[in-house]
Amino acid sequence: MGYQAVRAGPIDFRKQRGVYALYDDNFEILYVGQAGYGNKRLYDRLDNHMSDHLGERWQRFSWFGIDPVKKVGKELCLVESEPKAPQVNEVLNHLEAILIAAAEPKLNRQGGKFGKAQQFYQWHEEEDEEVEIRLSSVELNLRELVDRLTKK
Repeated sequence: MGYQAVRAGPIDFRKQRGVYALYDDNFEILYVGQAGYGNKRLYDRLDNHMSDHLGERWQRFSWFGIDPVKKVGKELCLVESEPKAPQVNEVLNHLEAILIAAAEPKLNRQGGKFGKAQQFYQWHEEEDEEVEIRLSSVELNLRELVDRLTKK
């Protein structure tokens, strides 16, 4: 599950197609793979890596998908679609951006050029309540600050 904005609901990315990287606790890349060839989607590939030779060596992952997220009714959903062939410069920009994002090389100060790509974050259901409490506190502090500034 993922999300794009803090107050937005979760989006199911289990059937996403693309590439992914597995990392250890120190964010060192241990493995790079692809999801979507045949019936093996992102969730299936990650699930396989829970019991294969990588076992418990990886604790984190990142992924770069090709299926877009679109609004369906009131919810954002993953929509499987056949991608259109991009121009060579777009392919090179995306490949470079994926490598920079995944590896975070020390000498690359400029981030990657993903173009119209969207970034999503991992959804942590058990932390949802804690995030809401923190947001409420921030909102309260902002209101108090605005009140102070407008009274002067």
